[in-house]
Amino acid sequence: MPEHDRSSTPDLDLRLVRYFTVVAEHGHFGRAAEALHVAQPSLSRQIRRLEQQLGARLIDRTPQGSRLTEAGEVFLTRARALLRAASQAAAHTRAAARAGQLTVGYTAGLIVTSAVRELRHRHPEAEVRTLYVSWAEVHAALLDRRVDAVVARVPFPTDGLRVTPLYEEPRVLVVPLDHPLAGKESVTLDDIADEPMPRPRDADPAWTAYWRIDPRPDGRPAPDGPLVEHIEDKFEVVAAGEAVVLSAGHRVGRLRPDLTTVPLTGVEPSRVVLATRADDDNSLVAAFRGVAVAHLTPEGIA
Repeated sequence: MPEHDRSSTPDLDLRLVRYFTVVAEHGHFGRAAEALHVAQPSLSRQIRRLEQQLGARLIDRTPQGSRLTEAGEVFLTRARALLRAASQAAAHTRAAARAGQLTVGYTAGLIVTSAVRELRHRHPEAEVRTLYVSWAEVHAALLDRRVDAVVARVPFPTDGLRVTPLYEEPRVLVVPLDHPLAGKESVTLDDIADEPMPRPRDADPAWTAYWRIDPRPDGRPAPDGPLVEHIEDKFEVVAAGEAVVLSAGHRVGRLRPDLTTVPLTGVEPSRVVLATRADDDNSLVAAFRGVAVAHLTPEGIA
């Protein structure tokens, strides 16, 4: 490009472009300043600076707030597109820099070792790490790029994600060894109709409803047990005889000798899935998806 053409092109500050879009969305400098956590006089100066760079007035103040000029209306569409493009450019650049890296997340009770070892064997040049993720953080951890893949049990929010089924496990009832239902071949929801179940504090409603089967098929609510903070708290109140809980598989009895599990019939099984970002083109993500499907099974869980 000729030198004179470059000098005639304004060097737009993306921060100022973003400020403009926020003012346009709020239609008011004061509300926009609050949303941006900046002082209103400073915001006004930044918008004037942007107008000077563009050589056009973008916003008119009115007694009711502010409104876009004709030039502002034209610039708003392009400003939003510019910010989207900048965000995408940054995301793709970060992804390219991480092309040889992969962080695999897993939630409580799930083991990813066999798949991770196989991926490291197939790609010895790659840096493959693992990270525990709370069941409530699966969606956020992926979209925030703290992890690139998560092995977890549904339900959890899946917008913007690609979800690959891995396997199913039967749901079981967890009771103390001296509970009247301990030792039975199986139980139904009718058998536990009056059994209180712990209520996780600040838990996702869909997750809570799934693991409490609340409401029950007949419309009745699940009986309320104690409020709990963590999974270990849940098993502690069960061991104390204060409640019963549902879990997946038969591992609980092996982890705590004072608890046992009883198969629960008549309910859908627990589903374990692999979640990744829907738009992630990292080849290691695709490679891990393949080894996860092949290597992660209920039998591989301790």
